[in-house]
Amino acid sequence: MRLTVTTWNINSVRLRIDNVAKFVKAVRPDVLCLQETKCPDDRFPLKRFKRLGYEHVALNGQKGYHGVVVLSRLPFEAFNIQSFCGKTDCRHISAVLGERAGLRDPITLHNFYVPAGGDTPNPAVNPKFAHKLAFLDELRECPHMLPARDQRSIVVGDLNVAPLECDVWNHKALLKIVSHTPIECEKLTAAQKAGNWIDVARSFVREPEKIFTWWSYRSPDWAAADKGRRLDHIWVAPALADRVSGVRVMKQLRGWSRPSDHVPVTATIEV
Repeated sequence: MRLTVTTWNINSVRLRIDNVAKFVKAVRPDVLCLQETKCPDDRFPLKRFKRLGYEHVALNGQKGYHGVVVLSRLPFEAFNIQSFCGKTDCRHISAVLGERAGLRDPITLHNFYVPAGGDTPNPAVNPKFAHKLAFLDELRECPHMLPARDQRSIVVGDLNVAPLECDVWNHKALLKIVSHTPIECEKLTAAQKAGNWIDVARSFVREPEKIFTWWSYRSPDWAAADKGRRLDHIWVAPALADRVSGVRVMKQLRGWSRPSDHVPVTATIEV
């Protein structure tokens, strides 16, 4: 059985629902994980997604900020919400696919929206950056992020860190820019190593080749300048390490009308 999983920071699901529909009709992922939905659960466009084939929805949203959702063509066994840093700010949701989805062995999928961290990379003067660092520390220690050897788990989301030198357009220029500072990169890498997670994109596109998933709205010539960062990630637990058959970053969507500043990343997993 082949499972396709897409992660995409949509930057308001209601504002960009037509772009989501266009993407879904072209790619038809089995599971679609969105971040920054900016939508309370009772206003989420469930009917539109059901018409697109996503009958199964796990929501964790709020008005105006943050928000995550897992949309699936396959039924869930269960879903769960984890809070971090003592806040209920809608940054995580997980869903389990199992027998009802035709899987002999279940897969748990975690969808994250890590805090962006503001503009100043100093936790002493910037509470948003302090929150981000604390969130990354809790991510490393979270039991759900420490899969057992045979546990089939996937982590996706806007992790808001470009951890490698080749994950940004200019490593030296961005060392003091939030999302690529050494402390953020160290903390995200520590969380990845703690669970022995495999970075799917970098399994297929090896260093030093660059990959970007985000381009700033502040750059009107974003395509020509190509000053991007890789902020959106898919990780798999060791039990799925040899099951990933492909990954795709759809850069062209950044050029669509009224785009998100992020683009979708899709992994294909033989389950």
